[in-house]
Amino acid sequence: MKVVLAGTGSAVGKTTISTGIMKALSKENNVQAFKVGPDFIDPSYHTIATGNISRNLDSFFMDEAQIINSFKRAMKKSNANMGIIEGVRGLYEGISPIGDIGNTASVAKALDAPVVLLMDARSLVKSAAAVVLGFKALDPDVRIEGVILNKVKGDRHYRKAKEAVEKLANVPVIGGIPRDDKIAVEERHLGLVPALEKERISKSIDLWGNIAEEYIDLDALKDIMKTSSKSNVKNNLNLSFESFEDNFNKDSNNAINLGVTNGSKPGELWKSEQKTNLKIGVAKDEIFSFYYQENIEALEDNNAKIIFFSPYKDEEIPDVDGIYIGGGYPEVFKEDLSHNQSMLKSIRDFHKDNHPIYGECGGLIYLSKSIDNFNMVNAIPYSSEMTPRVQGLNYVVSKANQDNLISQKGDVFRAHEFHYTKLNVNDNANLVFDILRGKGSYNKLDGISVGNTLANYIHIHACSCPNFAYNFTKNIVEQ
Repeated sequence: MKVVLAGTGSAVGKTTISTGIMKALSKENNVQAFKVGPDFIDPSYHTIATGNISRNLDSFFMDEAQIINSFKRAMKKSNANMGIIEGVRGLYEGISPIGDIGNTASVAKALDAPVVLLMDARSLVKSAAAVVLGFKALDPDVRIEGVILNKVKGDRHYRKAKEAVEKLANVPVIGGIPRDDKIAVEERHLGLVPALEKERISKSIDLWGNIAEEYIDLDALKDIMKTSSKSNVKNNLNLSFESFEDNFNKDSNNAINLGVTNGSKPGELWKSEQKTNLKIGVAKDEIFSFYYQENIEALEDNNAKIIFFSPYKDEEIPDVDGIYIGGGYPEVFKEDLSHNQSMLKSIRDFHKDNHPIYGECGGLIYLSKSIDNFNMVNAIPYSSEMTPRVQGLNYVVSKANQDNLISQKGDVFRAHEFHYTKLNVNDNANLVFDILRGKGSYNKLDGISVGNTLANYIHIHACSCPNFAYNFTKNIVEQ
């Protein structure tokens, strides 16, 4: 059983409602959660609500077969009987104004999953029916099977809007959530507070679950989910890059359409041919928490034993053969990280001994010389600073201009960037990725390589860069 919970816009309370539903249904079911898009934060809420690690499904990162295979793989690993997929922004919002890449509808169609629309019903009655009719008409292949109304004024408002939607749009309304300031969520500069701060948000998730139980007909939702059992998949997704209006190298357009140019097979999640056992230290704590679970599992599939450590709390790195430092909030905790001199020295010495280190976004600035004049590892010899405005927010297409820790020259792969920090790079930096779409670290380039350390602002997903784990482990073995 599966369902996609999709918004009619970007501010309809998708995460609050979706997480609440996951929490409520998890009381009697084994729920596997998913998030459409490259988000790291919403899945951390899902994970707390369900007890299973939430996964990302993204039609920019994945072709249609990968979406299906990733969904099935996650359901099998968690042995879940329900798959609940939270959408991104509005149902049809993606990269292109007319195509499907990156939107929630593409995932719903690939999985042949029913869609429940989450609508901000403030001041809407008959117009709510018009909104639903428009969403149904735009793409008949998207199966809109239910509606949940949010921010209703009261019972009278709910009953009137429900009648309008059900009689005029012929879609059942299965819930109406009242306006309530207690439902508001705390925010930071990157969005919702990371769910690794469990003490601060567990009570909120319990509240959202109680609200879902009280105001949503969960039995009706389960009946909708049962309609997803058929196995046929529609092969009509508009996942072409042709409609992009972005200024990237048109010569590479055919090469990046649906796939990547690194020898991967259609539908293959990632390459897993490394046979040598090795150990990889992964920085994971309250500060460094932005990892796609598939990246970790791709490393494990290449015979890597993952050993988690905390740059914040631990005194030194564990006994490992390589290090992976993902994204997070080092700029918020810069003083604490700077004070942990023994950890900084431990990683710096590991770098000087030419052991492989890979860092992404927060990992990049932690590996830099400093953050706002607070000393960091200095494996990447450039300072970084926090800025008041977002510096990079894009889906990214990258092309390796030389062999490096995770890819080979000529490889094209897709990624994502979202950061408020800036790295003070100059022309002397060895930047190994040409950014065909997106911004990167410096002058449409990214991936700073120093010795056997590689760090970049872009976040990769194992499905979008299928040779990432194989190349990383291979370079560890061959160092």
